[in-house]
This record gives sequence, structure tokens and C-alpha cells, in this order.
Amino acid sequence: MAITEQRLATTVLVIGTGGAGLRASIELAEAGVDVIAVGKRPKEDTHTSLAAGGINAALATMDPEDSWQQHAADTLKESYLLGDPRTAEIVTRGAALGIDDLERYGMAFAREQDGRISQRFFGAHTYRRTAFAGDYTGLEIQRTLIRRAVQLDIPVLDSVYITRILVHDGAVFGAYGFDLTDGTRHLIHADAVILAAGGHTRIWRRTSSRRDENTGDSFRLAVEAGARLRDPELVQFHPSGIIEPENAAGTLVSEAARGEGGILRNALGERYMSRYDPERMELSTRDRVALASYTEIKEGRGTPKGGVWLDVSHLPRRTIMERLPRVYQTLLELQMLDITRDPIEVAPTAHYSMGGVWVRPEDHGTDVRGLYAIGEAASGLHGANRLGGNSLIELLVYGRLTGQAAAAYAESLTAQPRSASATRAARAEVDELLAADGPENVRALQRAIRDTMTEHAGVVRDEQGLRAGLAELDLIEKRMENVGVHPDIAGFQDLAHAFDLKSAALAARATLEAALERRETRGCHNRSDFPDLDPALRVNLVWSPATGVTRESIPDIPAEIAALMADVSTEGKLVE
Repeated sequence: MAITEQRLATTVLVIGTGGAGLRASIELAEAGVDVIAVGKRPKEDTHTSLAAGGINAALATMDPEDSWQQHAADTLKESYLLGDPRTAEIVTRGAALGIDDLERYGMAFAREQDGRISQRFFGAHTYRRTAFAGDYTGLEIQRTLIRRAVQLDIPVLDSVYITRILVHDGAVFGAYGFDLTDGTRHLIHADAVILAAGGHTRIWRRTSSRRDENTGDSFRLAVEAGARLRDPELVQFHPSGIIEPENAAGTLVSEAARGEGGILRNALGERYMSRYDPERMELSTRDRVALASYTEIKEGRGTPKGGVWLDVSHLPRRTIMERLPRVYQTLLELQMLDITRDPIEVAPTAHYSMGGVWVRPEDHGTDVRGLYAIGEAASGLHGANRLGGNSLIELLVYGRLTGQAAAAYAESLTAQPRSASATRAARAEVDELLAADGPENVRALQRAIRDTMTEHAGVVRDEQGLRAGLAELDLIEKRMENVGVHPDIAGFQDLAHAFDLKSAALAARATLEAALERRETRGCHNRSDFPDLDPALRVNLVWSPATGVTRESIPDIPAEIAALMADVSTEGKLVE
């Protein structure tokens, strides 16, 4: 059968149509630069649309003493000193402009009676600086960006799966992929490529990602193009993912539920946060609340299904309907549970890749000329614990900056060399998988990776478990050589899953190897065999298949920001 291949050319190709990808595309289109955005799922349904709690900017609408410096200080303190100070400064300084952009595009923020944008407390912020729209802020941002993209006539290809970034002599010249519906190949030539294809949290069994997203696509695409990963072991486990039904395990109950006064109890009815953070209780940081819940479950005080109870039923019904409408709807739909009357059974769930592709702080460029990474695909801001509400502002700030950088890079080129052999290799990779007729089932192998990561690289880790995980991964990779791929009348999902599997295996290896190297407990990374923070490990761990894990030093924090950082207590951090 003849393969149809569609050829496209653009100045900048954006891979990923979530908030980061759309924001970069809008920046390019507004500047009159040719751009195409491609995504493997409908743009209305990207991961950004699941972000519930809010978006941070030191607007000082509620607390006049707030400043970008304090926002940066809170971010770096919460990162357990692994965040990049330059990145933190760029994001917190640029945050207000990010909010202005959304307003310019018509975003409806919650407001106070006098019209100013309302801001609430979120996690470990010193002041109220989280702007929001109900408890569906991410969805509203995504809709706002889609509307703007439509106004600008940005071409968005919604069902194209990118399999490889095309590189010649250390510079990108495009990407290769296929259409998920009919298998049509796409060869897209581009002067610059912005990678905004998410993180790797789907390689755990309980995760806030849906089945076909965040399988580590960004990691594999970047690494195979010649880029490196930074801090892949630093994964944030969200404290409250639902347990049932199985096909929705990990779906988030927004932290707004705790922010509005929700209470956590174990199976004995104890309000256990008093043991882990008596001052902040349920308003403690994500890593602590997740660790506390994990510890309660592990020590036998969890529910029979392996969770804890999150209760908002004592709150006024009106508060729940106005402030937590999405949580109310979700639980009603998935479990026929009325949260105004009954508690919710939750457990820690893999939620956010704080590490990602290694990028420069100034423009999020990678080791590969013309290749940029933004959003959850990138690393640098969050360190060992992401401050709630920072991810949405990060993708707006860097979407804008990276759009500008990619445009400038493309303009600087005098010629764009292409490589016929790189294109042939990309074609052959798809051909080989389509011809694969082995006995191994791609979905079963994906499940095996999720089981391995959940068992050996979850909330708490140790050397023995991580080594066992690597041994299991070796066996899974061996089995991957004998997969069968069978597109059917409904489309090419099976081929997509085969590429997802490749991505998941690479992301799992990077995560396990870096987690093994980080012999300390810091933020989200809990090593039961190394329960203390090691000052010598205040470094980023950078990974590539060629070099394994190497250490990279972190620049000093500027004095004006350091002065605003209060001490992080490590009391009640690790209980095994």
C-alpha cells in the first residue's frame, strides 16, 4: 500500500497544544511569524484544562506588601534550593504581564466587589497571590488561549502524533509524525521547534494525567534530538487523587478543597496533619501533605481501599457550590458522591514533572540549536517542590519569551540545511513498528512500566527498590523488541501507544537512575535510606543516555531574594 505523506513548511513548529504551546503560537502569530501547532489530542482537552486551583502573580490586589521578589523567594524556598534563581526571577517578574495578556484575550477572573482581581492563599505562599476562575482556572485559560488562536487563524493540527524531531548537524529542521485517524504521514519542515508536549507522570499507575498524555513524549523527542534531561526524579505527588473508579484513579480533587477548609482524616477518624505540620495543618505544602497521607496509609491507618478521607461536608453548601463547583460535579459523575454530605476517599497521585528537558533560563533553548522546551516539558523553576499555582504562570511567561526567541533564531538563519538521511530514519522507524507482529502487547508493557514505577519509585524510595526497578525495566525493554502493532479500522492508536511505550521506558530509566543518584531526602524526593537533606546534593542532576547522570551546580540566589526566604523546617518530613 502506498504511504501518503503530507509535506508542510513553517517558520516555527510548536509541538503540543496545551497552554504553553498555544501561548507560544499566539506570540509568534501576533508578531506575524509563520507557525503551525500540532497536538495528539483535541486542544480543548489538553492537560492544562485540568489545572484547577489558580495562577500566581504578585499583583498585590489583596495584600499590598506582596512583590515579585517575595514570590521568587517563596518559589525558591519551596524548591528546596534546587530551583534556578534566574528562572524564578524571570517568571515572577513577568507574571503580572502574563495575567495582563490573559485579560487582553478576554479571560474572566474572579473579582472582588470593587472590580480588582481576587487572589487567594494557595499552599506555601507568604501572601494571597493566586488568581482564579472558580476551581477550573486551567480550563478557562485554555479556552481563552484557544479563542485567541482562532482569532489569529493559527493552524492547529489536532490529531498528529510527532514521532521524531529532525536534526542535522546539531540544529533542528523540522519534525516527522503521523495522523492518528488515517495514518497519513506528516513531514513538517521548520526553522525552529518549540517542544510543549508535557511531562512523564503517566508512567505511574495512579496519576492525574489521562490515559494517553504525559507519557514522557517530550523527554524522548528531546533526548533523541540530542538534548538532555534535568532532575527527572523530582516528581510531584499531588496529595488528593481519587481511588475509584479504576479507569479514573488519580483524577484530582483540587487543593482548593483544602484551601477552603477541607479536613484530612485517617480511617481511625484522626485529623493526622497535626502530626506532620501542626501549624499549617491541611494548608501545608504539597510534598508534606502527600508524604503524610502516604505514611498514614503505609502504617495501616488508611481506608480498606488504600486511601484517606478528605472532608468538606462541614463547609456551607453555598461555599462548595461557588468555590468548588468542579470537585462537586466530578465526584457526582464518577462516584454518585455528594461532597456536601460525605467525605471523599483520596490518595497521593503522580501529578507534575518538576524536572524535564534541560533548558537555558533566558530563552528556554536546549543543547540543540533551534529547539526550545516550555511548560511541563521543561525544567528549572520548580526544583524539588512546585509551589501550587506556579505552573500556569510559568507557561504564559515562557510561552511569550520562547516565541520571541524562536522567531529571532529563525530570522538569524542564512540557510536551513536539511538531512535526507534523518528524514529516512524517521520514516523507517514508523515503517518498522507498523510491520512489527510480535507476541508482546504494547498496552500490557505500558502497564508493566507503571507497576514498576509505582512499586519502586513512588512517594518513598530506597536503593534496593530503585535497583529492583532498573532490573525490571531491563526485562521490559527486552520484551519491547517483540511487540506487535495493529492499526485497526478506528485508527492508528496502537501505533501511538507503541511510541508512548518507547517514551515511557526512556522517562522511567532517567527517573530511576537520577533517583538512585540523589542519596538524600529533599522536597518531593524521599529516600528512606537517606532521610536527611545533604547540602552537597544542592545540585541539579542532568541525564542523557550517553553520559548517564551528571551533576550541575546551581547559581547563587540574589541577596534581595535570599533576604525574603524564611527557613524551611524539615520536622515531620519523613516517616517510614
